[in-house]
Amino acid sequence: MAYNRLLIIDDEPEIATTLGKMGRRSGFDTIVTTDGVDFLERLRAWDPTVLMLDLQMAEMNGRAILGELIKRSCKARILIVSGHDVEALQQAKEFGLAGGLHIADTLQKPLRFDILRAALKAIFDDAEMISVPNIKDGIRLNEFYLEYQPKIDLRGRRVAGVEALARWRHPARGLIPPDRFIPFMEASGCIDEFTRFVIDAAAAQAKLWRADGTDLDIAVNISGGSAGSPDFVDVVRDICADHQIDPGFLTVEITETAAMGDVKRAVNFAQKLRNMGVTLSIDDFGTGYSSLLQLLRLPFTEVKIDRSFVMDCGESLESRVIVTTIIGLAHNLGLRVVAEGVETGAIADYLTKLGCDEAQGYHFARSMPGERIPLWVNQWSARASGPESEG
Repeated sequence: MAYNRLLIIDDEPEIATTLGKMGRRSGFDTIVTTDGVDFLERLRAWDPTVLMLDLQMAEMNGRAILGELIKRSCKARILIVSGHDVEALQQAKEFGLAGGLHIADTLQKPLRFDILRAALKAIFDDAEMISVPNIKDGIRLNEFYLEYQPKIDLRGRRVAGVEALARWRHPARGLIPPDRFIPFMEASGCIDEFTRFVIDAAAAQAKLWRADGTDLDIAVNISGGSAGSPDFVDVVRDICADHQIDPGFLTVEITETAAMGDVKRAVNFAQKLRNMGVTLSIDDFGTGYSSLLQLLRLPFTEVKIDRSFVMDCGESLESRVIVTTIIGLAHNLGLRVVAEGVETGAIADYLTKLGCDEAQGYHFARSMPGERIPLWVNQWSARASGPESEG
């Protein structure tokens, strides 16, 4: 896969042309447009890996486009360019990050071309480094590893389980976040091998915890591609047999859009996992275009509210309505609800009042290495049962 497709939008034709030339000189296969509607159509048809987005346009402003990118769960890296002040750029960046976008950089107009060239070079260098051979070597050399973020039962205040989060510590480039390597894996066909690695590592960790007296379920997010793999269920069964651990330890999280991409295939896949005892969760719910009634065709037991709604529900009426509606509908349909991205005590209290079942986020704990989890669980349990937790 070419990981260097750059799509640029700027409604000033001369500037757009200049940006296009710089993109090509930096090694990118580049398309330039001055129209927002055309930009969104090319986004769908061409699937660019890097976007350069002007915030200040007459026909369609950049924040509206960022909102559309969030709805589409866009995985491209984004350079935000604008004549607005630094504060406006920072607000746009925070808006994009809260919605799950990967904001690579923000650049203020009038552009200094040396700074733009450096930003493009950094992105291109990443593209050169994230390759199939490098990923395969990384798996073989143990550069990839898992951290675990606790999930908290909001009513009982107990630790309900953890989510496994993949990390890549590259020997030359340091820590590479998953939003920079997972999309490439999905597009290049090496995601199945990586998914096998993640589930194997999670099973090994669960076995170690149980030997230490810590019994925790582990949630693993898998891609739509892995969900469609004909041997995925056999892979899960074989890994659990190798580690002599029951498949019931595992929760498989599938994004809403992946689950609804091929419903017949998803039903078959999901039912086989449920027959093994694996729990199934709809991840990032609310970002796709399906409904809970459609998803009832699948044997899920859990809905996970997308972090963009959770993080914003303290200030946004629209997000509060969405969160409240999802919790109510899910419970009426017999599904458990998990909220991710809980960063404040106020949001945790609000979700508890709404009846949300579980939550995770920085308010409770950041992700941590597996060997730290048993001690953290013990400390949490002591705090939760102490006098300060009463009332």
